[in-house]
Amino acid sequence: MKLALVHDWLNQVGGAEDVLAEMVGMYPDSPLYTSIYARDTMPAAWREWSIHSLWMDQLPGIHQHHQRYLPLYPLAFGGLDLSNYEVILSNKSGFCHGVQKGEAIHVCYCLAPTRYVWQPDAYMDRENLGNGLRMALRPLIRLLKGWDYRAAQRVDHFIAISTEIKQRIKTFYGRDSVVIYPPVEAAERFTPSKTVEDYFLIVSRLIPYKRIDLAVQACTQLGLPLLVAGAGRDREKLEAMAGPTVKFLGRVPDADLPDLMARCKAFIFPGLEDFGIAPVQAQAAGRPVIAFRGGGALDTVIPGITGEFFDQQTVESLSAVLRSFDVSHYDSAVIRPIALKFDRSVFRQQLSEFVEQAYDKRQRH
Repeated sequence: MKLALVHDWLNQVGGAEDVLAEMVGMYPDSPLYTSIYARDTMPAAWREWSIHSLWMDQLPGIHQHHQRYLPLYPLAFGGLDLSNYEVILSNKSGFCHGVQKGEAIHVCYCLAPTRYVWQPDAYMDRENLGNGLRMALRPLIRLLKGWDYRAAQRVDHFIAISTEIKQRIKTFYGRDSVVIYPPVEAAERFTPSKTVEDYFLIVSRLIPYKRIDLAVQACTQLGLPLLVAGAGRDREKLEAMAGPTVKFLGRVPDADLPDLMARCKAFIFPGLEDFGIAPVQAQAAGRPVIAFRGGGALDTVIPGITGEFFDQQTVESLSAVLRSFDVSHYDSAVIRPIALKFDRSVFRQQLSEFVEQAYDKRQRH
């Protein structure tokens, strides 16, 4: 099976790149095509990968400010001819699903339908784009929608990361998909602790759409201990609204996170996410999660068993759940096995089986 991997851009490391690393691990001899590759700022181990960047990689300042060039990505990926391959596996949240595939089978692992096309206001708020760029992008969005939709029709199989994304693929692209949850380092990295301490926990980038402000205000008003791990442009604002029971830890080393999670009373997840890795990690450490009822949390939190939901993104709604929360109702021996269905080993098995079955079916026909 001659397979090519496709990814939107490589100038930052986040959840999309965690998925990509698993794909490269599954298909180590397959080349990876991407629009840009900021080699010096990416993990050193990635230099062993067979990475092929496109002509956009030479544009001035694109490694630092890739959003400025959003209208050019369809042109770049639309000109990428991968018809010499038998299988194309794209890891998509942007336009990388628009490659030329010829007779190849294109399996798209969809992190999200292109946000700045289908949900432009939310995307611009999330990425903190300036007013000038916002105004420049708006006239292009209708054209980009058309291109993005047509590109999605050329994909042979869509895989969604959550029920939320499955619904968006149907709404925006009119395509069916199956759900394969993204890989979480659950089984080996996170284990329950013998001792649970009296603090709630958040691990997150401190940026507006994560809605950390809800937890900070609720715990301040209720006098509940809250530890906030992470950094971001909202930190100063959040510290200004926090009372004495809320402590900001800044960036916590990766090695320290499992213990921090395993000892918390509960993990708070107040944002609306496409999936959400951190709540699964907390559950793998045996801890319940208090999450906003929406997005990927609907797939990962089971009320009364692995955590609880609050129904509105308001301080009052979260506070009501915190007031009634009783940690003794939750058993780490029950929570952890449920979380392990999201482990990276499950992702690898399910994705490889899907790709092989799609390939075998094509070969038989």
